[in-house]
Amino acid sequence: MGEKSNSHLATTSFQVHFPDTERAEWLNKTVKQMWPFICQFIEKLFRETIEPAVRGANNHLSTFSFTKIDIGHQPLRINGVKVYTENVDKRQIILDLQISFVGNCEIDLEIKRYFCRAGVKSIQIHGTMRVILEPLIGDMPLIGALSLFFLRKPLLEINWTGLTNLLDVPGLNGLSDTIILDIISNYLVLPNRITVPLVSEVQIAQLRFPIPKGVLRIHFIEAQDLEGKDTYLKGLVKGKSDPYGIIRVGNQIFQSKVIKENLNPKWNEIYEALVYEHPGQELEIELFDEDPDKDDFLGSLMIDLIEVEKERLLDEWFTLDEVSKGKLHLKLEWLTLMPTADNLDKVLTSIRADKDQANDGLSSALLILYLDSARNLPSGKKINSNPNPLVLLSVGHKAQESKIRYKTNEPVWEENFTFFVHNPKRQDLEVEVRDEQHQCSLGNFKLPLSQLLESEDLTMHQRFHLSNSGPNSTINMKIALRVLSLEKPARSPDHQHSAQVKRPSVSKDGRKSSFKPQVPVSPTSDPNKPVPGSPVTDSDKKTDAADKSQPANASPQWPTDLSRSSSSLQASNVSYSPSHLSVKEPTPSIASDISLPIATQELRQRLRQLENGTTLGQSPLGQIQLTIRHSSQRNKLIVVVHSCRNLIAFSEEGSDPYVRMYLLPDKRRSGRRKTHVSKKTLNPVFDQMFDFSVSLPEVQRRTLDVAVKNSGGFLSKDKGLLGKVLIPLASEELAKGWTQWYDLTEDGTRPHGAS
Repeated sequence: MGEKSNSHLATTSFQVHFPDTERAEWLNKTVKQMWPFICQFIEKLFRETIEPAVRGANNHLSTFSFTKIDIGHQPLRINGVKVYTENVDKRQIILDLQISFVGNCEIDLEIKRYFCRAGVKSIQIHGTMRVILEPLIGDMPLIGALSLFFLRKPLLEINWTGLTNLLDVPGLNGLSDTIILDIISNYLVLPNRITVPLVSEVQIAQLRFPIPKGVLRIHFIEAQDLEGKDTYLKGLVKGKSDPYGIIRVGNQIFQSKVIKENLNPKWNEIYEALVYEHPGQELEIELFDEDPDKDDFLGSLMIDLIEVEKERLLDEWFTLDEVSKGKLHLKLEWLTLMPTADNLDKVLTSIRADKDQANDGLSSALLILYLDSARNLPSGKKINSNPNPLVLLSVGHKAQESKIRYKTNEPVWEENFTFFVHNPKRQDLEVEVRDEQHQCSLGNFKLPLSQLLESEDLTMHQRFHLSNSGPNSTINMKIALRVLSLEKPARSPDHQHSAQVKRPSVSKDGRKSSFKPQVPVSPTSDPNKPVPGSPVTDSDKKTDAADKSQPANASPQWPTDLSRSSSSLQASNVSYSPSHLSVKEPTPSIASDISLPIATQELRQRLRQLENGTTLGQSPLGQIQLTIRHSSQRNKLIVVVHSCRNLIAFSEEGSDPYVRMYLLPDKRRSGRRKTHVSKKTLNPVFDQMFDFSVSLPEVQRRTLDVAVKNSGGFLSKDKGLLGKVLIPLASEELAKGWTQWYDLTEDGTRPHGAS
């Protein structure tokens, strides 16, 4: 698409949403004059922030560098400006800039270790950038800091050179140009932001600890009178549809389950989403009919979150846009974040958390955590050697990991995390510092959330002493709890709101790519067995994303680190998972989590039946998804461990699974490969790559031994086994490679792909 058509698309979309946009040619003239200096800043950003972040993201990328950075002479263009005057704090200025950039760039990069060179010849980007000037202060320069981010994923096109060489590098070989574009686009979207302080230390702590404006609880209930897309007799007979919904708030994406052959589907699912900036931000919903090849569009809807905040509670039917018929029933609750526990008991009663003993279900509170740094960490397994520390944070069944800091016992993370909390009176925050290099613990501590309820403003900011660590080992964190309260409407009950709540949807063609990224994924499994998937966001590393017990979005993130710091250009790991980027798998509804003890009971019963030797149909021990291929260029077998699903549980808290591999017949310690441990989950996501040095003729005579094990203090080593699969590698397709789900069995025999 050329410059003209792309600009037109972006401008049209902008006019639909912001009719009070103003043209600002003076601003474009200013940008043109400043462009050489803006380019200097971008070059500095690439070299001082992005380059070291990429190097630290993966051992294989330690020799990554930019050899040339030329952004080009064509300046960025601002097609329109909107200044918000309502529903904003008096100490801030909010601007929305509709930007277009069509530049002939020359950006060259090199990975010396693999003699790899690649580059970018041109970039196009079109979207709405939000600029927040805050806090306003009574002294020069009047503005304390500047924050930049995109409200929704911008349209991005990159013309690469040497991309094939780049994607053959270990750690990147599972990616594609589409996935890379998706990663970059989502990396620009809220809650990821660039914060530029204009005054030293002016409320920067506040900017580094962003508290959401609210939480949107979405009851995705039912639809009526949808279009029948499935046809029979070569289109002569109209059939039904297999509808599902995709719900998006910012960069948080949820997908409902698929209802087979029904034009009046009932989903009855509940999701909870963080809202950081509601002026101009919408709840976006699209309905699709699931098909084996391309899913058909069934309608869309956009809801203005400003109006939802005013109404507090909406329960009504909405007519779908862009289709001839169909309507959608939603119940939306705007939950205010309260810094006191005065009405916690009332909230707990309303979500039935005052009587049950579960750690999952609808949320009564939000835990916001700023991980700053640690001091005096022990050396780990090797004396006098600095560890590679990372932090594992967990609340109940939900776990998140920080980035890895390499070769230091004084790590600085500066990352943000959020957890939805079912009942803070009974739940704990567990913190463990681990050495990624030696897979050992460097210290831990447990904080009962009830202590936060007794703290001023429900907030603690201090150095916490680590147990099972060095004598002076500490970790510095700021932790806040906010009670989620459904306040009374700000308007009279008889106020007619529907016309203002609903907004015109952007055209289907203009938005479809943001919801349905064309990402190569393995064929789906049995359609009658939907697999819980994570919110399709740009988050960072190994969150417990696929855990059925996780609320719809514990922290908006892609592969796992994007929502971490206010200066979000400290890049995340380059790990990925097709299921994170494709929206073909449903997000677990929070409503189903209320029955979690029953699910645990069923898993125990299944385990007992297995021990008695009875079969329980296909995949009783669950499945594992692997990518396997041989790289002739590097003479190595490459194995990517993506994720597991439907594992058995050894306790009420699930299992702590990890994956161990051997390339048989070699079972020496040096030939063993292991993933990290994923805590308290039956659907762990690993996304880790391993290699074995072996030629193609040799590997075709070998067998890959893959075992999923439970990490824990079991007396018998066999009791820690969750399942095995033995994969003979005598395949003609090994050089090309494949991604596949494999059934786990007790001894690894009778392996067959599930999909």
